[in-house]
Amino acid sequence: MDSPTPQKDDSARSPFAGCAILIAAVAVMAFLIGFSVLTLFRQYNAIEKFTGAKPALVELTSLDNREPELNNLSERIETFRQQLAGEEVSSLALTVDDLNLAIAAYDAFKELRQTFRVTAIDAKSMRIAISFPLNGKPRFAKDGEPGWIASDSRYLNATLLAVPKLHNHEILLSIDQIEVPSAAVPREFIDQMSPYRVTERYLTDKVLGPAMKKLTRVELTDGKILLTRNPKETPANIITDQQVDSAATRLFTTLGIAACVFIAFVAVILLIGFRAKARKP
Repeated sequence: MDSPTPQKDDSARSPFAGCAILIAAVAVMAFLIGFSVLTLFRQYNAIEKFTGAKPALVELTSLDNREPELNNLSERIETFRQQLAGEEVSSLALTVDDLNLAIAAYDAFKELRQTFRVTAIDAKSMRIAISFPLNGKPRFAKDGEPGWIASDSRYLNATLLAVPKLHNHEILLSIDQIEVPSAAVPREFIDQMSPYRVTERYLTDKVLGPAMKKLTRVELTDGKILLTRNPKETPANIITDQQVDSAATRLFTTLGIAACVFIAFVAVILLIGFRAKARKP
């Protein structure tokens, strides 16, 4: 008596399940690439509306015949630095001219020259003229350029309205507005740029880094920025970690939404496959 021929499972004969997974994987990859490229180019197109192709060099304070002001500024800064080593309350008030003079005179601030200038300080905010380079739209590299993808820089020639605040022993600028002549800057871009970590580069400076770590308060008063150290005060993180990491949060939110869309797509593909299999005799 012949033994019965073993019946193969329908799923083993049907390639639909494997094809569905492959199709889903390819679709996910294509969607990821397309979504990333589309988002990138939409962002660059939006940035081009309020940026320029060339920098507008910001005025740099001249040091000619400024020896008395420089000496006065140097003495006040050195006095404050020495006071920080003690236990008494100490403070340093800097005017608009003091800040711009320091940028022009001290090598530590040379990277800010002709890109950053304080134009006014009132009780609510600082007005700062800037010319910041930004990455431009990607393009194929021209002859002589390294690699095969390059870009032409764009420049944010604007005025910031910002408030200085402390966060983890670092002075940050919380940006309220970005003013560009004849253009509107989207709130999303402002939120992404703020808080601006203008002093991040000085955290490892042998002089400025330890001085910033001892500050307990930064505020605007009488047209000046006032830096204060009070040993009895605990410096509050006026800028929260959530604000500092807001750009990363927005990125993960976007990726999370995209991931949900992908999962839903894969689920639909698999559901169609299972129904097709169930309908087979």
